[in-house]
Amino acid sequence: MGHAIEFDQKKAWRGGESPFRMSYGKVFMWFFLVSDALTFSGLLCAYGFIRHKYSGVWPVAENTFTHFPFVEKHVPLAYVGLMTFILIMSSVTMVLAVEAGHRNYKKGVVIWLFLTIIGGFMFVGSQAWEWYHFIVGSDTVISTADCTDISHMRRIWDVDQGKYLDQHFHGANMFVNEYGVPQFANFFFFITGFHGFHVFSGVMINIVIFINVLLGTYERRGHYEMIEKVGLYWHFVDLVWVFVFTFFYLL
Repeated sequence: MGHAIEFDQKKAWRGGESPFRMSYGKVFMWFFLVSDALTFSGLLCAYGFIRHKYSGVWPVAENTFTHFPFVEKHVPLAYVGLMTFILIMSSVTMVLAVEAGHRNYKKGVVIWLFLTIIGGFMFVGSQAWEWYHFIVGSDTVISTADCTDISHMRRIWDVDQGKYLDQHFHGANMFVNEYGVPQFANFFFFITGFHGFHVFSGVMINIVIFINVLLGTYERRGHYEMIEKVGLYWHFVDLVWVFVFTFFYLL
């Protein structure tokens, strides 16, 4: 005879509450984050595949992202490193905001959430600045005689002359790329833009939560669980950037 399975009726889930001993808001936030993680994973896998395909002509990040504000000398990856530091520090301030919320300490939540918002705005602004310099391109004039890299020119149809002409250009867009193959710019704009949209959305959400904190909404509820929910999203955005930074700039 088999042994009877014994279980504690008090510990059995009977419905009517979350089986994970957490609010449904947190559960659905985790569902969203998992699905979003799969989206970013697919994008980075596609990036890795195309990079491997064009490994011989793929642009080197150290030679591409060299600008730094108010510094004439090119400093490889210095600005993107600063951006990464700012985003990581904003994750630290979010942790402190969540911790203050656990203690129902309104003043602490206000201070640390405000600093998180500032960090988010700084990152989004820095990304816009980086995009601008990537699109504008290098400040070196390329002449027809000196241009030996076909990535610096494109063929356009001249209606008046009735033939194709070579046009030299700087910078990058979705069709041409000064730095190398156009696919590099395609993935750069899409993946960093998709992540930047997440950061900007997180900042907007944080602002709404921040206003509610000032109005005493969560103080009247008796808890600051909403801070923890938005904190999960913010930490996810920070974690994704670590992978984007590694794939795009370091490898």
